[in-house]
Amino acid sequence: MPRFLTAEWIERFNDLVAGVQVTPPATDAGLRAQSGRFGLAEEILDHPDGPFTLLVTAGDGMLHLDRARSDEGADVTIVLTYSDARALSMGTLRAADALMEGRVRVRGDLGVLTSGLDMLAEVQRHVAALQAETTY
Repeated sequence: MPRFLTAEWIERFNDLVAGVQVTPPATDAGLRAQSGRFGLAEEILDHPDGPFTLLVTAGDGMLHLDRARSDEGADVTIVLTYSDARALSMGTLRAADALMEGRVRVRGDLGVLTSGLDMLAEVQRHVAALQAETTY
């Protein structure tokens, strides 16, 4: 069972979404989001293995996850704790609630954030098996 946000977990996520076409951003999304090619970074501050950045890239209607050294190249960055990232993954915390409660900080293009979250929600059914086998 892969541990949440490890290299094995990221690889499994990418395997499950490989070839999955997601709906492109709506025409009322920001210009960068409308292009369908953008990066969304999550800076995890207190991961058990140390802080790191998770980069979600969207392009050609597909998503890909990578571990990165920084949020360089991302159009929007979310900064949060490992416990909040875990709660979001487990479904015990909603992204909207985390934002309203100030549990996450956001910098960059909010249109990209909205589009990126919509795309991640769309692939949820494809990664359900990963969520079931993930250890935290």
